[in-house]
Amino acid sequence: MSHTKNEIKLYTGRKRTKAGNAGTEKVMTTKEFLDQYYVERKGTNSLKWDALDSRFGDANLIAMWVADMEFKAPKPVVAALVDRASHGAFGYSFVPDSYYDAFINWEKEQHGFEVRKEQIRISPGVVAALYWFVNTFTEENDSIIILTPVYYPFSNSIQDNNRKLVTCDLIHKDGQYVPDYETFEKMIVDKQAKMFILCSPHNPVGRVWKEEELGRLLSICEKHDVLVIADEIHQDFTMTGYKHIPAATVNGGKYSDNIITVTAPSKTFNLAACLNSNVIITDEKKRKAYDAYLNKVNKAEPDLFGTIAAEAAYTYGGEWKDALVKVVEDNYIYVKDTLAGACPKIVVAPLEGTYLLWVDLRAYVALEDIKDFVQNKCRLAVDYGEWFGDNFEGFIRLNLGTHPKFVKQAVRNIIVNVKMDQ
Repeated sequence: MSHTKNEIKLYTGRKRTKAGNAGTEKVMTTKEFLDQYYVERKGTNSLKWDALDSRFGDANLIAMWVADMEFKAPKPVVAALVDRASHGAFGYSFVPDSYYDAFINWEKEQHGFEVRKEQIRISPGVVAALYWFVNTFTEENDSIIILTPVYYPFSNSIQDNNRKLVTCDLIHKDGQYVPDYETFEKMIVDKQAKMFILCSPHNPVGRVWKEEELGRLLSICEKHDVLVIADEIHQDFTMTGYKHIPAATVNGGKYSDNIITVTAPSKTFNLAACLNSNVIITDEKKRKAYDAYLNKVNKAEPDLFGTIAAEAAYTYGGEWKDALVKVVEDNYIYVKDTLAGACPKIVVAPLEGTYLLWVDLRAYVALEDIKDFVQNKCRLAVDYGEWFGDNFEGFIRLNLGTHPKFVKQAVRNIIVNVKMDQ
């Protein structure tokens, strides 16, 4: 049965994009969110759950690795997709103005980022866009710098395209990861870097960069004519007391023409299979260069269901997002406090943003035993530290975008096995 637009809207009761309560209307509780949106994903060709045997050699692990979730998309998103599917014809389509309006409003109301339609390009995903940026704006054997540990497709996009990977490790200082500005600038100069791929908020260490931190990095890049690619896919996941600052808005937009921003609804609304992301290029010359490159390598039309899902999410997904972030924050507090009480030498990085938690097990587990400890003893599938950079063996990344029951079981398993090994 086809849904009308009014019926789609009624799934939330109101159009709502801005974070926080709307008037005096009731906000969804964590229990209500879990009751309505938790879903079993086994048996659905889920990469996270159904590929455990091929990826980890064991189909019976608790999946806390790849960054997607066990939660259904917001009801208005599902309704919009069902409505379009019921039409039955899936021919070539274009991105409507209503999509751009929804995305522009989301960026403005959630993040204070004023974006214009002509600055937006659509790609099938952030990773695909990274590969296109590398090929558009650098040449083979050019150097590209990243701050490690960091999302490993950054390295892949550089090395797969015959560019030189330059890594600058973040400094762990006073319990927090911070950029090493002096080394960053020295590496840019010594390696003649042409591009910097920034992760903001940072995956996997969970930092929400302060404007001052971003300003220092962007100033260095401007000084040495280094193009900045800002991957802001985790922009909507900020914990209490933290605010995401879009790189293009730093210092009143001072550096915006030297920044290309890419983000997507895929992380926020669990829409990774609906191929859609947003590229924001404020500088006209760079837009033309990007368009010219895509004219040679990508002649495909946009993904129909990706744009439909994203528009509905950006239009009606605010309350759902707020409830989800509360689930993530509660999961983080549980992990942090429980491990601190039982295994105080495990170092849990403060989670300021993302739904991914960076955990240092080195005080209890020898490096050569990490995989055995995590998989065979604790029965967990995780992302391992060395995937994110050469100097991070002994760390793991835990996905907290899941039902608390999985988080609690994971913590119990870690504590039991740490104590057994002592």
